[in-house]
Amino acid sequence: MQNSIEAFIEKTKMISPGDVIGVGFSGGSDSMALLHFLASNQQKYDIEVVAIHIDHEIRENSYVDADFAKEKAKELGVRFYKFRVDAPKIAKEKNISIESAAREARYGVFKTLLKKGLVDKIALAHHMQDQAETILMHIFRGSGVAGAKGMEPVREGVYIRPMLGTTKQEILQYIEENNLDYVNDETNQDSSYNRNFIRNVIMKNVLSRWPNAVKAIASFGQAVSEDDQYINKNLFADAVIVDGDEAKIPTSYFFFDRPLITRIIFKAFANIGISKDIERKHIDMILELAKMENGKRISLPFDAVAIKEYDYIALVNKHKEEQVLSQPFKCGEFEVKGFGTVCIKRVKDFHAKQGVLYVDWRKVPKTATWRFRQEGDVFEKFGGGRKKLKAYLIDKKIPLRTRNLLPVLADGNEVYAIAGVEISDKAKVENVPTAYMIEVKKD
Repeated sequence: MQNSIEAFIEKTKMISPGDVIGVGFSGGSDSMALLHFLASNQQKYDIEVVAIHIDHEIRENSYVDADFAKEKAKELGVRFYKFRVDAPKIAKEKNISIESAAREARYGVFKTLLKKGLVDKIALAHHMQDQAETILMHIFRGSGVAGAKGMEPVREGVYIRPMLGTTKQEILQYIEENNLDYVNDETNQDSSYNRNFIRNVIMKNVLSRWPNAVKAIASFGQAVSEDDQYINKNLFADAVIVDGDEAKIPTSYFFFDRPLITRIIFKAFANIGISKDIERKHIDMILELAKMENGKRISLPFDAVAIKEYDYIALVNKHKEEQVLSQPFKCGEFEVKGFGTVCIKRVKDFHAKQGVLYVDWRKVPKTATWRFRQEGDVFEKFGGGRKKLKAYLIDKKIPLRTRNLLPVLADGNEVYAIAGVEISDKAKVENVPTAYMIEVKKD
């Protein structure tokens, strides 16, 4: 095991000098071997190792594992972090499997530790057999090429899997050679869990017929990954337009062959932070959406939606923090998350510039404020013609989602300016020495 892990770390460059590495430590054989290896090689790699134990509260006696993990971390001389999450409660509240709930809670803990700077990377004890099981599970769920690649050695630059090239047999041999104790989680024998069913039933039968199946499946996943990486490197640079928390794909790309547009869609998902649980059926739904009329939308995993917005398919988060906007009309700037920063200056130069508006501040009521649009808002188009604000924005082909984030300068229901779009004829600049310049700087 020592040699296989060292070779894998060298190949993937997953560890850098100075890293503080948190090891997901359940106390089982796999995480015990990984923690021991990294703790024993801290000086070699110039790293600091800490143990992270997460009690998912699935078993009544889970506290015994927590006490064991704490004691072993102490023996190895590494810091120990312990957390408790109620996976059964999360599963019930979100109507998801306990497996999914435990994973969600676990990664929530990891993200918190990373965000607080307590660790630089999280090391996970997945090994070659886990990889083979994951590939099969993804294929069975219909995830296609993305799932057939299996787990990545390094994900998001912070989640590392040093033992992905190591067999279970090598791990057990390492445990024996180093006389390491570990705990057995009885839930591993419960085949009602999907992964346990694959391990205890499917893989058991497969290995009885094909003893080399684990390496063969893992090798297949590696080949798929290499092919996928090559194709992704050659994707069109402008196929995905990223703007904050949204990713847009021009509908013209949906005429390309499926292998290309599929990867473009996955790239768009990655740009809004979604890399799991996207299956072939979801890709099919998005492909059909591209043929539909403007404004149609579909719900996707992880609270995401895909929306047909004129010549684009936009992938966005469904639930965003509700924003409240109420800013006085004066020089200065304010930020609108997901839209940009609105800057207001008094200027003497009124030359037209792209994306810049000029308003005669004398024509705007002192009680006017910047806010989001409301029902009943009206707008006097520049040059004449009065319309409901909603109708005007539709005419300008501004997507519904963007409309809801547009700051408007209004007094009552009278709109005098729409940031980044247009000013009302009622506030146009005429024969004055100074005016207010309104400019939007995108996030």
